[in-house]
Order: sequence, then C-alpha cells, then structure tokens
Amino acid sequence: MKQIEAITFDLFGTIFDLKSTLIDSITNYLSIKRVSNTKLTPDSFWAIWRERQRIEQFQDSLLMAGHSGYLETAKKALLYTLRYYSISFTDSEVNMIMDEWQNLKMFPDVISELPKLHSLYKLVVLSNGDKWFLDHLVKDCINFEFDAVISVDDVGFFKPHPSVYHDASKQIQIEPQYILMVSSNRFDITGARSAGYQAALVDRYHLPKDESIFQPNIIVEDFNELSKSLGL
Repeated sequence: MKQIEAITFDLFGTIFDLKSTLIDSITNYLSIKRVSNTKLTPDSFWAIWRERQRIEQFQDSLLMAGHSGYLETAKKALLYTLRYYSISFTDSEVNMIMDEWQNLKMFPDVISELPKLHSLYKLVVLSNGDKWFLDHLVKDCINFEFDAVISVDDVGFFKPHPSVYHDASKQIQIEPQYILMVSSNRFDITGARSAGYQAALVDRYHLPKDESIFQPNIIVEDFNELSKSLGL
C-alpha cells in the first residue's frame, strides 16, 4: 500500500448495520400480516430486499434514465419484496417500514476508531445515499465531524460507477492512489480499485471472493483491525 492521505467510507453495511436496524420492523410487519408462507422469515425477507435494492441501483446507473436516489431504490426494492412474497400492503404501511431508515444503528466497532483514524488521515463519507439523507445520518446517527460528506447525487450515478470515485478525488483534492476506500461491499471495492484507489474490505459478511481483477489491498474483520493494520 502507498502512503494514505485520506480514507473514504461506505456507510450502508459498513458503518451502519442495516439488518439489525430494520429486522424488528420487518418482524413486526410480518406478524401483523399473519403471512403463512413457510419459506418466509424476517431474514429471508431482508435478503431479498437488500439484493433487489442493489439491482435497482445498478439498473438506475446502467440505463442512465435519471438518478432516482438511494431511498427511492430502497422503496422500490421493498415493494418488489412484498410482491415477491404475495404480501398485501398499503402506502402507509410501506412508509412506516421506510421510516426506520432514519434511525440506523452503527456497528459497535466503528465509533471508537474514527477519532484514532482522524489523527492521521482526512476522513470522508463517500456514499450512495441521498445528500440530505447523509447529512441527517452523519449529524444525528453518527455524530462525528468528517472532513467531507460526499453523495453520489453529485454525479448522478450509483457506486461502483467510476465517476463517483473520480469526483470524490477532485472534491477533496487528493489523487486517487493516496485514498483508501473502506467498504464491506465488494462491488464498492471493485469500483474504487478500478478508479485507482487503494481499498480495505471490512469482511463483515464473510462472503466468497469474487473473480474481479480489482481486489482489496487489505481485508480486515472490523474497524478495530483496520486501525491496527494502519499502525494505530
């Protein structure tokens, strides 16, 4: 790894534990609906929802039909998942579930390590989230002062589109090779490395290695190990 000057962080699934935040509302909703599908569990519902959201984002970027935004893709994916399991729903019920995104929980290893990392590096949020949504999350859910908070709204494409990483490099005025992208999403690692970044995979989900030629420089279990790997 080359000398690092800045660290860019993914939020969803890396800093924020989406599943632990949303699983209770999913469980409660399925209980209210009294769904009889034996293959349906809160975990399986979440898996389909999360997978479909990524598809919605990739389609959004590939078709170039206009950037719809993170929460909009999450909502579309939720509607898909409800229909996938043949669950009836109302607009108010969908809005109730979506409201939980406003109160995301962090992984417990994150907050203690950010000040350590900030002692040596510029720290930047680089996220697929809507700009207003990121501002809310950083202020009300993380409560940490990053050097910059950058949304893909600025370029109109979701990660891993290369324009996201190039634009972030320009915004913080640091060349890509001196930026470390930290993410638990392999597509994010692929995108960052293809744009010239260094990358650290936070292997929270222990998923298999993919066949991309763009692999992480380092793989760590959590933010504690990330700090140690950077000599802190």
